[in-house]
Amino acid sequence: MTMIKRIRVAGGDGRQEYCAKPFSSHYDTGLIGFPVGSASGVYDCLILPCIPLDDEGNVPAPSADAPLDTAAVREMLSPEALVIAGRITQPLQEKFQGYRLREYLSREEFQLSNAIPTAEGAVSIALSELPMTLSGSRVLILGMGRIGTALTGILCGFGAEVYAAVRSAKSAAKARISGAKPVCMEDMGGEYQVVFNTVPSIVLKKPQLEKFPQNTLFIELASPPYGIDFAAAEITGHRVIKAPGLPGKTAPMTAGRIIANTAEYIISEEEDSHD
Repeated sequence: MTMIKRIRVAGGDGRQEYCAKPFSSHYDTGLIGFPVGSASGVYDCLILPCIPLDDEGNVPAPSADAPLDTAAVREMLSPEALVIAGRITQPLQEKFQGYRLREYLSREEFQLSNAIPTAEGAVSIALSELPMTLSGSRVLILGMGRIGTALTGILCGFGAEVYAAVRSAKSAAKARISGAKPVCMEDMGGEYQVVFNTVPSIVLKKPQLEKFPQNTLFIELASPPYGIDFAAAEITGHRVIKAPGLPGKTAPMTAGRIIANTAEYIISEEEDSHD
């Protein structure tokens, strides 16, 4: 593998624009899929959005007039190009067959860094949707992973009374250390002003939802299949706000730099492995 010198950042939202900027100081960098974007020539690295392809197999480019045709994008890549995407899906493998594919969403350094803008975005939603202050509110967080832990710290700073629904003694200890009061996942329910879910598997079905007052605000932060049964919530009359991709919406600069930093690690690993 030759050293990467030219990078193309393609499609996506504002995160991709901010992702391209850090590379421009030490790589020949091209940005396409934006009104101000331009790129020409052959590139040896391609950075795609978190959701790399749309349902038609093109690179999503909401800031452009139309999605980017993958065939046209491939024509500007060298035969040994490194393709870095949020997720490596089967359609992506088919569209970019023969290229080295690497993903960034699953990497630990990305997830740790991305937890803070996700948590801040979730708190921003709560602040705008609740008819009261977070200070003094009873808040429940489902799951004490990276996002749950980040949420706990921010919410405690607002003066909220924070509870964490957990399944293990380890998670309970983590909740206490972070400033939350642990409750058993099977026993959750009661008077909470807002419930944040970070668990990517259905834990709030109809029987569980019925344990909460109807004026409880639920904010879904997990990825599919999510943690809240949306159909059940509609039946029980509970309000659920789905909040995917918060960093890109509330903090695109920070989120873009996180993608760039993770991509930089991947590039370095690839070059080191071929020394």
